[in-house]
Amino acid sequence: MSKRLQRPEQVKDWLVRRYNSQHRVWLEGGGEWPLEVNLGLPTEADFASDLSSVRSWVDAWAGWRGAGDLRHEQRRYMRLGPQTLPSAVVLGRPEEVAAWCGQERRWTRAVQRYAEMVARWPQLLERRGLAKHFDVLADYSEKDYARLTTALAWVLANPTSGLYVRQLPLEGVDTKWLEKRTDLIVELLDLLRGGEPSGDFYEACGLQRTPHRVRMRVLCPTLRRQLGGLRDIEAPLEELAALTLSPTAVLVVENQETGVALPDMPGVVAFMRLGGAVAALATIRWLQGLPAVYWGDVDTHGLAILSRARRTLPGLTSVLMDAATLERYADLAVQEPSQHGEAELAELTPAERDVFDGLRSGRWGVRVRLEQERIPWPDALLALEAALLGAQSAASSRATA
Repeated sequence: MSKRLQRPEQVKDWLVRRYNSQHRVWLEGGGEWPLEVNLGLPTEADFASDLSSVRSWVDAWAGWRGAGDLRHEQRRYMRLGPQTLPSAVVLGRPEEVAAWCGQERRWTRAVQRYAEMVARWPQLLERRGLAKHFDVLADYSEKDYARLTTALAWVLANPTSGLYVRQLPLEGVDTKWLEKRTDLIVELLDLLRGGEPSGDFYEACGLQRTPHRVRMRVLCPTLRRQLGGLRDIEAPLEELAALTLSPTAVLVVENQETGVALPDMPGVVAFMRLGGAVAALATIRWLQGLPAVYWGDVDTHGLAILSRARRTLPGLTSVLMDAATLERYADLAVQEPSQHGEAELAELTPAERDVFDGLRSGRWGVRVRLEQERIPWPDALLALEAALLGAQSAASSRATA
């Protein structure tokens, strides 16, 4: 049979592709209607070469019952005479396409909810963008849809409440429900308000953030006496910033197990497990200007964090993050799951940048990563103590110069 002749299943496949690419446009009233799908028409040669297939095609459409109109066309053939044949399926509305695709229920629900939200907030019609969230409109349960619209309405009416998420007076809208939908809520609020993006979830909703907790080890016995003997402290960042400590050096390590294993070091406080939030240390004013040492993984993300840390603590020295360390312990290296994207990382030294570029280019292998906990502890401890001593001595020299 000629490939031009489209059977119902082939038309359905085409309409599914069209629906998947266009249903959001259609939800906003776009698209050109009616939509006509040509079925092809057999030629004289088709009848002559494969009459049974042509008859099967005609029968398939004769028995078809579905959405839209089946248009017929009369053709005259030299041997067969006039024949009335199916020529096109004409679909007048998106819901007819949805019916072909088995999406009628989802489409109907999305259309209904779209209309409800536009009627409640007319600005959605002007700004466009609600259709991006077609799946939410189509698939949310009645309870979740009600929770979403209730939360949006409350935030719009109370844009600067300053409440914690747990304090929101919204029945059924609990913290776990919100945590799974923060991006959605921010996008919808931005759409409702117009103007510039309103930031992250807490900024967009005018809510109080959960205090950022930081873990600190007080390695100096003298400093510990000022804190009632506390050595290991995890507390909100603002509370740590309010302390009146006077350390002589700060050590930042990425791995928690490394941090808890650190021995006493005169004048030193250590922070661990900060990751990309290392910039939070800028809040702690009694750290500013101190000699600082950073030890993280020798991988692209570790070096990116190092760059961020140096932005927070200018003059910070890295340790065990150089090419010599990577090559010395090459047999202990593993693969980094995904590498940090190209960036300026302007705070890296030339030697550190060279390591970053080497890791990105595969100089030492594919996505090589040397995790700090793999380096033997005696070696690591010697390097840390030497780096801290060097940083403190350099600071002392600058102070007396």
